[in-house]
Amino acid sequence: MYDVNQKKEAGLDNKIQKQDSDFITEKIKQRPINKKKLLRRTLVTAAMAVLFSLVACLTFLILEPVISNWLYPEEEPTPVEFPAETEEILPEDMFADDTEMAEAEAELEPPKEVKLDDEQIAQLLDEVELDMDDYSAMYGLMADVAENVEKSLVTVTGSVSSLDWFNDPYESKDQTTGVIAAKLEKEILILVKYEKVIAAESIMVTFYNGEQVKAGLRKKDVNTGLAIISVPLEKLKKETSEILSPADFTASSGSRAIVGRPVIAVGSPTGSPNSVCYGVVTSSSLLGLTDSYYRVLGTDIYGSKHASGVLVNVKGQVLGIIDNTHNSDDMKNMISALGITELRKVIERMSNGKEQAYLGTHGMDVTLEANENLGVPFGAYITEIEMDSPAMLAGIQSGDVLTGMAGKEIYTYGDLVNMLNDKEPEEVVEVTLMRQGPDEYVQMDVSITLGILE
Repeated sequence: MYDVNQKKEAGLDNKIQKQDSDFITEKIKQRPINKKKLLRRTLVTAAMAVLFSLVACLTFLILEPVISNWLYPEEEPTPVEFPAETEEILPEDMFADDTEMAEAEAELEPPKEVKLDDEQIAQLLDEVELDMDDYSAMYGLMADVAENVEKSLVTVTGSVSSLDWFNDPYESKDQTTGVIAAKLEKEILILVKYEKVIAAESIMVTFYNGEQVKAGLRKKDVNTGLAIISVPLEKLKKETSEILSPADFTASSGSRAIVGRPVIAVGSPTGSPNSVCYGVVTSSSLLGLTDSYYRVLGTDIYGSKHASGVLVNVKGQVLGIIDNTHNSDDMKNMISALGITELRKVIERMSNGKEQAYLGTHGMDVTLEANENLGVPFGAYITEIEMDSPAMLAGIQSGDVLTGMAGKEIYTYGDLVNMLNDKEPEEVVEVTLMRQGPDEYVQMDVSITLGILE
């Protein structure tokens, strides 16, 4: 009986163990993967990552300059201002012209007039002996002046890449002479004809000692065809930076006429770099352009129609920037230059990166004869108005005389030009003008919004 019960219990235990082993050996099936849901989640995660990266980059770009300026504030560049003009001192200027000197001269006996006959004049001339050595020495001194001026000149090369008819790449280059207008703490500013560099893909500047550095365009002036390009000083070798100096600009007009005085053309007057020519100033005339006028200095120097460079006096002071584009048809090859006196404000404006305020007038001064005989009031006499210009939109007409702007009186057309040089585009100015009526000139006040000269 006992054995039977033990067998039953043993059989029951075996059955239970079998059930347990069957449970252990069961296969666990994995839950099926939803591929669409997984792909959607992956795309959402990637999109969020891209969006986060874009927001982070945008935030960095916006805040980085602000933080940098806060941590390392940059000093504002000093505005470029040229010193006051200096005119060449002539022998007659050496005498004082004050009241005391006038009174002293009045007390003296008037000088006796000395007359020399032809024989005496010939005798004086015979006493002056000049030979070829003197002639050579004179030109040697002028050559030294030109060499010293060349240290303030550079060769500017504009390069443009293109394809020829056979689809082969080539590079075209155009050269002109530039003059160093200013040397600042961090850069050198160079005045140059912009037609040679305006379409250039790269601008290369070659300095006096042969070093070449890339430059960037700062600002251009459509009236004169000139531009300012900039070269960072950090790109130049120390020895180059030390020998460079701005050109010495002097007066090209004023109380003393310069017609008949000797001059030197330096730069590329013959069309070739580093060429020099000697001559005299033969004419000085005014060139009227939009909202401006310039003095054109003519010479007897025969050169290239595409000449460039500067015209200097015998002291090496720059009188003008060579520009033959305004020559008459029968004087195409005679060297001419735009006078520095009228260019001074333009160079300052471009050097400081400012735009030219645009009114849209051509004009001239009112002469004393016109004022006395015709009753024309002194001011800027308007001879022509540009189409669709701010002046035309404000109702200004040819024949009007502008006598005031922004509370300041205008006596000459030059006063108007100088005032416009100090104004900004989009600035609103009040202009006073005189318009001829049936019996007399009538005053009118107009409000003008200045544009940009392009």
